[in-house]
Amino acid sequence: MFGKRPGEPATPKVKDAPPPAPQGGPAIATRPQRTDAPPPKERASAVAGPKSTFAFEQLQSAQGPTPMTNVVREQSEFYHATKTTIFNALLNTIDLSQLAQLDTKAASEEIRDIVAELVAIKNVSMSVVEQDHLVQDIINDVLGYGPLEPLLARDDIADIMVNGANRVFIEVSGKVQLTNVRFRDNTQLMNICQRIVSQVGRRVDESSPICDARLPDGSRVNVIGPPLALDGPTLTIRKFKKDKLTMKNLVEYESISPEGARVLGVLGACRCNTLISGGTGSGKTTLLNTLTAFIDPTERVVTCEDAAELQLQQPHVVRLETRPANLEGQGLITMRDLVRNCLRMRPERIIVGEVRGPEAFDLLQAMNTGHDGSMGTLHANSPREAISRLESMITMGGYGLPSKTIREMIVGSIDVIIQAARLRDGSRRITHITEVVGLEGDVIITQDLFLYEITGEDAEGRVVGRHRSTGIARPRFWDRARYYGLERELAEALDAAE
Repeated sequence: MFGKRPGEPATPKVKDAPPPAPQGGPAIATRPQRTDAPPPKERASAVAGPKSTFAFEQLQSAQGPTPMTNVVREQSEFYHATKTTIFNALLNTIDLSQLAQLDTKAASEEIRDIVAELVAIKNVSMSVVEQDHLVQDIINDVLGYGPLEPLLARDDIADIMVNGANRVFIEVSGKVQLTNVRFRDNTQLMNICQRIVSQVGRRVDESSPICDARLPDGSRVNVIGPPLALDGPTLTIRKFKKDKLTMKNLVEYESISPEGARVLGVLGACRCNTLISGGTGSGKTTLLNTLTAFIDPTERVVTCEDAAELQLQQPHVVRLETRPANLEGQGLITMRDLVRNCLRMRPERIIVGEVRGPEAFDLLQAMNTGHDGSMGTLHANSPREAISRLESMITMGGYGLPSKTIREMIVGSIDVIIQAARLRDGSRRITHITEVVGLEGDVIITQDLFLYEITGEDAEGRVVGRHRSTGIARPRFWDRARYYGLERELAEALDAAE
């Protein structure tokens, strides 16, 4: 077969000597037998029945953690020992350099054939279903992301948090759960982390133990390894849904009211400078992606991110990404470098994935010098706190500007602040749509257009509330909406909300 090492027989026979097991590796033992097991014939006929489903931990993640009996634990240990030995024998048999030349489908078939032969050579007692799962796990180890593959395939998971080889958590519907997924050891976990970050030209090792990266679908990845992570490599994946959310979806999920959604649509279409603030996991990036759907297809948009997450659908989008320093400490490209370079690229809108440093000054400058409709996100718990954080980030940049000058710049640049929050039941809501009105003395004046009020909780513990308009009939950006012919849409949305 194509993936075999040169000089090896194409099809190993059962009588051939098995590939040598690695030193110290687990030996293949007979499967632990249950004391209450039926006679062999009856047991063979029951393999395909629902009671024969084996409790392999990678495959139990869909149901979350479940108590394991002694029998199930023995079966799980047997499975992991078998998988480790077959996997090591595979590495001794297959030529990885030639396998890399095959496409994914052909490589999977090659691995499947060789694993089946190795199982026969080792005389391992496994059902057809068990062997299929063993083969799939090994294919995931060689070609994919190992035990993470079943979790990445689920669209209902928002976050995957790996705390070392033996503890993997997931977030589903805003709640964190411990799964039974585990890795062979920290070495396998570190290899998978390196495989992920190498896809975007980055590295993670002892000399550079912290890395931000992304998966091919745009999911955000953070890796921190030894010696900084004491209990083994820590991997965090913020997953993106395969089907991108729209403003209609946000209304269906009650993240925003229909009237508030119409106002957000006007904000995106009439090129208001918008800042989205919120805590970790509150849905800032999702909301930013949703707002970009209202950008006119003829506009040139430039995005700047640490790890490219935004997935704009417009035809004229330029995506930029920061770069860490190399081993010699050279080649660092910061967010501020990207934002400043944007000004030379003739953008009509600049979108910053997350504002977290001195690039805040350059973004405000861009917003105030002809790049209307620019957007960004930052971490803050309220619109007022978002303004304070902007001021702090500019001050930390070492510009030495007076506070009043910085606040005048903020008032002249930011039109609207949208606050997102994750509530205690895990639901995500847009809690404020706030516009920046002006400056009175040294105080920035804001006014809320929409607010989310919590009225209680239902019998299942879910937060119950409603979005309400504050009754402002003519916001500060009314003239801008009229310039783009959207004043009627804005008036109807505000009237319907009262």
